[in-house]
Amino acid sequence: MTQVPVSGRMPVPAARTVAVVVAVLAVIVWRMSTLTVTPTVIVQAVLTGLLAGAVYGLVAMGLTLIFGVLEIVNFAHGALLTLGMYLGFLLVDRFAMNPYATILIVVPALFVIGAALQAGVLNRAMGQPLENQLLLTFGVAILIENGLLLTFGATPRSVGVTFGAPLRVLGAVASFPRIIAFVAALVLAGALYWMLQRTKVGTAIRAVGQNARGAALVGIDARRIYVLTFAVGVSTVGAAAVLVLPFLRTEPTTGASFTIIAFVVVVLGGLGNVIGALVGGLAIGLIQQIGGVLLPGQDNLMAVFVVFLLTLFLRPQGLFGGRAT
Repeated sequence: MTQVPVSGRMPVPAARTVAVVVAVLAVIVWRMSTLTVTPTVIVQAVLTGLLAGAVYGLVAMGLTLIFGVLEIVNFAHGALLTLGMYLGFLLVDRFAMNPYATILIVVPALFVIGAALQAGVLNRAMGQPLENQLLLTFGVAILIENGLLLTFGATPRSVGVTFGAPLRVLGAVASFPRIIAFVAALVLAGALYWMLQRTKVGTAIRAVGQNARGAALVGIDARRIYVLTFAVGVSTVGAAAVLVLPFLRTEPTTGASFTIIAFVVVVLGGLGNVIGALVGGLAIGLIQQIGGVLLPGQDNLMAVFVVFLLTLFLRPQGLFGGRAT
């Protein structure tokens, strides 16, 4: 039986966490007092961070879903997002499609690519040492990036959107494409969570994620679920690719930064936790933008990596801990 401490003292890990949080807050307050930061700048950072964080969360949900069920660390996640962006660009450039309408083609295409990749390549790495999976997915990422470089060259491509007025909040401005990306990312994240919780397919995915052998005993084909799960995870980055296409330049290495951020988000939210990925994405978006304000002249990912290290040190299981696929 677990005994409840009665001494009134705070447990050492909790005390350490509180001490670090207080120290970080003190540094933030001190840093803000030394800078001439206007309220408008802070509001702009918060607004931009939330808008970007929803997309980070959507990308990370696919990554954490794949890990939670297949236990594969997919380093090709960002490269697949770049592939989706180039596919969307081609549909806009060659067929004059509306950038957002391309989601009807990009998402199914990434779903098929993900299924083929899992069934034909990654399935061979199931159950093998972690380093084998890492090298395999890293090799797939390099192959995709260099294939795009040979096909399209290194020149950045962009897609313009001319409709919609920017949103103004307390002096801060948010572009219409970013607002669409924020709303759509939350809707898609909610749809993914609903699918996992309320449908037979989602129940099968969660069953395999919890216990593949037990799921097989009740008639669930674990290999088919592995293929389906990986395809669904990859299709989420296809949706994210379409959402960021109107305001982000497309080049072969665009997805690399998304891979880094997605891994930080997944660790922050808890490996295998879908809701944690969404909340972690919003948190990382805020940290990235506010960190850029507090640390001018530094890469805005610096604050993200500081939070990443603190999470590993204080709560390695993530904010939500455990799997909640």
